[in-house]
Amino acid sequence: MIVVLDNIRSCHNVGSIFRTVDCAGGSGVYLCGYTPGPLNKYGFENNKLTKVSLGAEQSVKWQHFQSTVDAVNKLKEDGYKVYAVEQTEDSIVIQDARSEIGDSKKTAFVFGNEKDGVSEDVLKVVDKKIEIPMHGQKKSLNVATTVGVVLFILN
Repeated sequence: MIVVLDNIRSCHNVGSIFRTVDCAGGSGVYLCGYTPGPLNKYGFENNKLTKVSLGAEQSVKWQHFQSTVDAVNKLKEDGYKVYAVEQTEDSIVIQDARSEIGDSKKTAFVFGNEKDGVSEDVLKVVDKKIEIPMHGQKKSLNVATTVGVVLFILN
């Protein structure tokens, strides 16, 4: 199970996602676009991220891609089924996705940035879209919270 982060800005969210992926038994994180990584552009530790990840960035494999579409295409070439977590007209609710995914060992989930969600160009290349039903007035969750919900429901 791989988590793909599509242009996430917050180091704190990314650090939290690393911890969640580790706790859920995920195999990796793909950091795409301007998503910050455990190392800054000079190769030094990104203290804002590692303060929250508590070392999970060392146990979870990660790599950076300039383009999220490139990351998704690589995953598909490697035999992964790729799901975007986004509310769209053709998204399926997470409860229905559970039976579809089943025991698949090669799944990847794309999570979009805090403001705009998963980008349109990425939505065009994923296999399916999954949404978490929203019952309150707010129609979205924090991205790190969303990763936790998805990984623990669908793992």
